[in-house]
Amino acid sequence: MPVDFLKLLEESGAVLHGHFLLTSGRHSDIYFEKFRVLERPDVLSALCTGIAQNYLPSEFDFVAGPTTGGIIIAFEVARQMGLPAVYIETENGQKTLRRNKTVPAGSRALVVDDVLTTGQSLFEARDALARFGATVPHFAVLIDRSEPNLDLGAPRFASHRVEAISYAPAEVPEWLAAIPATKPGTRAAPA
Repeated sequence: MPVDFLKLLEESGAVLHGHFLLTSGRHSDIYFEKFRVLERPDVLSALCTGIAQNYLPSEFDFVAGPTTGGIIIAFEVARQMGLPAVYIETENGQKTLRRNKTVPAGSRALVVDDVLTTGQSLFEARDALARFGATVPHFAVLIDRSEPNLDLGAPRFASHRVEAISYAPAEVPEWLAAIPATKPGTRAAPA
């Protein structure tokens, strides 16, 4: 029986409605609180199973994810695929491999993350791995809320796709502007 991912997300409290200033600086009336998913192993495992099954048999050498949520997802997807997990952390304001971690030049990584909006975290993870000589032929996310024409430069897979419109600060509609904005997330929005 297929898993109803939206139902899982709603039941976990991960889907919020209101006026949100996203980490990208854009505004939206829907927000996905990834920590409600990350604190529920049953929900996280179900979403990660969708990713793992999409890429089996594997053509990758490892699964990589950026801090914070991406490392938990990388662990679970890698576990299900029987691959090592690589964690991309921030050092001196830049995503990189830390703790004496390296990857072989020419290795192939599946980069995973929690919620895709603009692709910034995926691009930073890809660039960090490229500095070590690895390639990223595919991306995967738990939730894709990006604009339909977002080009990541590589194919992507999402366990769940949501049509969630976001607005540039100068384009926020009146009905949304009338609701006080909150700023969730783990990055400071651009000034």
